[in-house]
Amino acid sequence: MTDAPGPAVRPFIDPEALLLTAQTSPGPGGQNVNRVASAIRLRFDLARAAGLSEPVRRRAARLAGRRLTADGAILFLASRHRTQEANRRDALARLAALLEAARYRLRKTTVTAAFAGRITVRKVQTGQQVRRGGKGNA
Repeated sequence: MTDAPGPAVRPFIDPEALLLTAQTSPGPGGQNVNRVASAIRLRFDLARAAGLSEPVRRRAARLAGRRLTADGAILFLASRHRTQEANRRDALARLAALLEAARYRLRKTTVTAAFAGRITVRKVQTGQQVRRGGKGNA
C-alpha cells in the first residue's frame, strides 16, 4: 500500500527544490511588526524534487489543494511564531507532514450490503420527513 519503505522513514526533502524566503508577517502587531521579517514563505517545486515517485507527486499535488501553484510548486506561509527560526521549522514540518501523507495510497471504499441498506433506509426516512414538512423545508 505504500510507495516508500516502512512508516518510520522521514520524507526526503530535496534542498534543490526548496526555496525559503523571509517576509514581514501579515495582520496586526506591535511596534516592530513591519520592520522584522519573521514570517517564512516556503516554496517547494514538486516537478524538480528528486526522490519522489510519480504517484507520490500526484497525491502531494492533490493534498496541497489551493497551496499548489499553476507551475506545480507548493507554497506555505508560516507566521505562527515570533522568531524566524521557529517559523522556518514550522514550514518545514508542515511540508514534511504533507509529503508523509502523500506516501500512502487511500484505500478504495467498497459499498457493502449493510451500508447500502442503511443508505436506502435513510433516504426513505428523509423523504417521509420532507413530506411531513419537517426536514428540508426551511
